Amino acid sequence: MFNTRRGGLFAAVCSAGLALGLAQPAFAETLAEAIALAYDSNPTLQAQRATQRALDENWVQARSGYRPQASAQGRFAYREVRTPGGVENLLGQTYPDRRNIAETNNVAATLSLSQPLYTGGRVAATVSAAEADILTGRENLRRTESSVMQAVIQAYVDVRRDQEALRIRQENVGVLSRQLDESKARFDVGEITRTDVAQSEARLAAAQSLLTQSQAQLAISRAGYAALVGQNPGDLAPEPSLAALLPVDVAQAFAAAEDNNPQIRAAEYAQQASKARVSAAQAERMPSLGLNGSIGVGGSADPWERDLFSRDVQAGATLTVPLFTGGLTSSRIRAAMERNNADRIGVETARRSVMQSLTGSWNQLIASRSNITSTDEQVKASRIAAEGTRQEQQVGLRTTLDVLNAEQELRQAELAQVSARRDEYVAASLVLAQMGQLEGPNLVPTVTRYDPKTNFSKLRVTWGWVPWEEPIALVDGVTTSKTVEKPTTQPATAPN
Repeated sequence: MFNTRRGGLFAAVCSAGLALGLAQPAFAETLAEAIALAYDSNPTLQAQRATQRALDENWVQARSGYRPQASAQGRFAYREVRTPGGVENLLGQTYPDRRNIAETNNVAATLSLSQPLYTGGRVAATVSAAEADILTGRENLRRTESSVMQAVIQAYVDVRRDQEALRIRQENVGVLSRQLDESKARFDVGEITRTDVAQSEARLAAAQSLLTQSQAQLAISRAGYAALVGQNPGDLAPEPSLAALLPVDVAQAFAAAEDNNPQIRAAEYAQQASKARVSAAQAERMPSLGLNGSIGVGGSADPWERDLFSRDVQAGATLTVPLFTGGLTSSRIRAAMERNNADRIGVETARRSVMQSLTGSWNQLIASRSNITSTDEQVKASRIAAEGTRQEQQVGLRTTLDVLNAEQELRQAELAQVSARRDEYVAASLVLAQMGQLEGPNLVPTVTRYDPKTNFSKLRVTWGWVPWEEPIALVDGVTTSKTVEKPTTQPATAPN
């Protein structure tokens, strides 16, 4: 797969193939196919999904605070004690080379078990923060998906624009080549001067230079497309209209962005997470209650005497009441509250940023639509003017320079027309992105939606889950704020 994609990228930057023609093998003929390929294989999107699945594990780790903890410990010890000693002779002398040696060994095993009953809301607050973090991650995933889809759309229309621009430049070179041949023929019969021929040669040389630049730009656009979609573009079909997804007015766009924009929603969930962490800091002042027990055995390993092994069994309940922490808990509470204030302000910051971007995209959309109308009329008028100028030249009413200028104005109008249509489509996609509706399944209903809730649902009951954690969680979370998930709205229709 890597070699295939690397080959596709290499083909995208080979301008030689572009100079000979555009009929490359097509992997994504339509925009819908390009979106589907990117939705399933884009590495940026795949990495964000993996990050989200890793983030889901924070909930399991937080819930482990309600569950029992068991541990086993084994120990083997050997001890050798050497004490100096000796024997006195008849003269009262002691020989220190005589020593007493004592050897002992011991083996022990202990099994410990603990079960929290009440944590003062510490675990409940941690779980709520983890849930809010997961919801924040889901919105970041939506934002990444929207960014990838918008990039795919832009890359698609960029390739189509550059393909049209290359066609226009090729046509321009052909027209100017014929004009040069005609100028040379007329010069040979004495109808025009050498200056007219030189003007035709200069315009043809400039057109050939612009043709080379168009080939290079198309190669760049094709490489960008291949990097996003994973396959080299071929003969791309016209993009479908996005009118069915667009709002009727800017007020409707603002309302949709307020409710559904992933950047705003992520900021709101981040504020909920920091609020839960305030509760977690405040819970440090609350008492905690838990059950604990242990059983241990020990004795001599050598010689093995099972009947001589001792056994120690302990069981009890532990109540822990914080009394004084030197101001540490109070400081943590104040810090958590200020972080929550910052996140609350961050919601307004995100909202203003989205409204600003949406306003710019909407006005760009309106301007682009107006430009399309203007450039259509400009192309129509320029084509009539160019044809009339050529005919007037035949009867001596126009010069060669007039014909060249008319052709140049026609090509510029055609290029402006292509760019205006591209800009209008990109602006429409940006409006949808700010509204939170630029997602793969919204654009292509046949695409199977990736639902991050599926992975999270699998973690509800996994290894380590115990049935009595639910009532413990209910008691522990009585005084803790709960994370609230906002519903998402999807567009009623999708483009054909």
